[in-house]
Amino acid sequence: MSSNTSPSLAEALASGTVVLDGGMSNQLESAGHDLSDELWSARLLAERPEAVAEAHLAYFTAGANVAITASYQATFEGFAQRGIGHAEAARLLGLSVELAREAVRQAQDAGVAGPLWVAASVGPYGAMLADGSEYRGRYGLSVDELERFHRPRMEVLAAAGPDVLALETIPDTDEAAALLRAVRGLGVPAWLSYTVDGRRTRAGQPLEEAFALAADLDEVIAVGVNCCAPEDVEYAVETAARVTGKPVVVYPNSGEAWDAEARAWTGRTTFSAEQVKGWRDAGARLIGGCCRVGPEGIAGIAGALAV
Repeated sequence: MSSNTSPSLAEALASGTVVLDGGMSNQLESAGHDLSDELWSARLLAERPEAVAEAHLAYFTAGANVAITASYQATFEGFAQRGIGHAEAARLLGLSVELAREAVRQAQDAGVAGPLWVAASVGPYGAMLADGSEYRGRYGLSVDELERFHRPRMEVLAAAGPDVLALETIPDTDEAAALLRAVRGLGVPAWLSYTVDGRRTRAGQPLEEAFALAADLDEVIAVGVNCCAPEDVEYAVETAARVTGKPVVVYPNSGEAWDAEARAWTGRTTFSAEQVKGWRDAGARLIGGCCRVGPEGIAGIAGALAV
């Protein structure tokens, strides 16, 4: 059930720009939580669920309108590797949506203005592998196999009642095709967001082809990019808007690079809130930050978009 009587997120995108939250993992780490195992932030769904709600609330307080759930790395297969059975894994997936809803209630009680929405994160197959392969794609699986992987948890997340499914950090068109099949009939709209390198997906496909997959799907209310360098956003926004005619979603990283072997971020920050005005002018309607962009960065985005 939506947290808003009106408008829906799709309706809001038709009339203006909506601010997304920032990185869940960096916010949890800044609060002192260890995310060094394969489940990443999803581990806290079982061990410290209140910490997840607190992270969502920090972003709402900073000016975000949308909380993206801590289910990016939450899969039946990943939980099974930690001895968590199917029923408990399903409960934890649903809990990720409930915790975001609780943060909505807390934010509204605290006087945070405007409608607030919950996006249920559906991360790529590579996130379950926890080896950085979401930045490469090409897992050696068919579209049918990828659909069979994604559909069960998407059904559970949809049943928990988010406002939208965030099909995010998708590295190639095969996985996008699988997700776009799986989202049909769930009764919840979705956005599709690729992770990219320059003008191509991480797997090397041209963005024109990648975005075109979602152009005619009514279930998809926005298309774009996330978990990429800020410098890659402008071309992606212009291309997604031109190819699909849909609102564009963008939430890049800070500009630092992830070293999967060292499990650490390297390089320097290139993200600036001032960049978002150009993204908005090019067609972006859902704008936020991904890894290493915290509440301060989201506050900067909200401030820039308010001008």
